[in-house]
Amino acid sequence: MAHVIAVTNQKGGVGKTTTAVNVSACLAESGKKTVLIDLDPQGNATSGLGIDKSGLQRSIYDSLIDAMPLGEVLQPTLVKKLTVAPATMDVAGATIELVGMDAREYILKQRIHEWEQTAAESYDYVIIDCPPSLGLLTINALTAADYVMIPVQCEFYALEGLAQLMQTVEMVRADLNRTLQLLGVVLTMYDGRTNLSIQVAEEVKKYFSSRVFKTIIPRNVRLGEAPSHGQPITVYDPRSKGTEVYKKLTKEVKKRVV
Repeated sequence: MAHVIAVTNQKGGVGKTTTAVNVSACLAESGKKTVLIDLDPQGNATSGLGIDKSGLQRSIYDSLIDAMPLGEVLQPTLVKKLTVAPATMDVAGATIELVGMDAREYILKQRIHEWEQTAAESYDYVIIDCPPSLGLLTINALTAADYVMIPVQCEFYALEGLAQLMQTVEMVRADLNRTLQLLGVVLTMYDGRTNLSIQVAEEVKKYFSSRVFKTIIPRNVRLGEAPSHGQPITVYDPRSKGTEVYKKLTKEVKKRVV
C-alpha cells in the first residue's frame, strides 16, 4: 500500500504546490513510484508538471464525482515513475457536488483504495496537493491520508490560521481518520538576511517543536521560474539550490514515513 501524504495549508502563496510538486519529483527520481493528486481547482501542480489543462479529457473531478477509476485519470510526466491525477477548473464545482453524495468525506479515500486494488503494479507514495481552504476537498484529502505535511511561509501572519488548521486535522483524526499523523511542518520562502524570517522560524519551532523539518526552503529564483516552464526544479535546474534543498527535504520525509 502506498503512503498517502496530504500537503495542506488554507493560506495561499505559502509554497504548498511547490512543495507537493518537488517532493513528488524527488521521490520519483529516488526510485519511488509516486502519484501526485492535484485537488486544487487552480491546477497549478498540473501545469507545473507540464500538463496542458486545456487539452485534458479527464481530471480528478471525473474520478471524484463520476466514479471514473483513478487509474484512467492518471497522466505521465517528464519525471520517470511520477504520474499526476490532474485538476481543471471543473474541480471547483466538486465541492458543491460532493455535499449531496453519500459518505462524502470518504470519496477520495475510496477512489485510492479501489485503484490500489486493481493497479497492475504497486506504488510507493501518493502526494495530495490540497486547495487553499478547509472545505470538503481538503477534508477528503485528510481522510484519505496517512500523513499531513504543512508548508509555512517565513512571513508576517505565518502563524495566523495554523491553529484553525490543526483543529481541522484533530477533528478529522477524531471523527474520520484515526490513523492520520502530522508528518511535519516545512518552513518555506526563508530569507536569512531578514530578522522577520528568523523570528518566524523561531516561532514555528516553538509551536511545533520537533515536528518542524530541519530542511528549510529558501527564497530561490529558479524555484519560482520552474513552474512557468512546466517542470519540477529537479528537471528545470538539477544543480540549483532549490533542487538541493528539496532533495534534502525528501530524504527527511522518507525517514519519517514508516
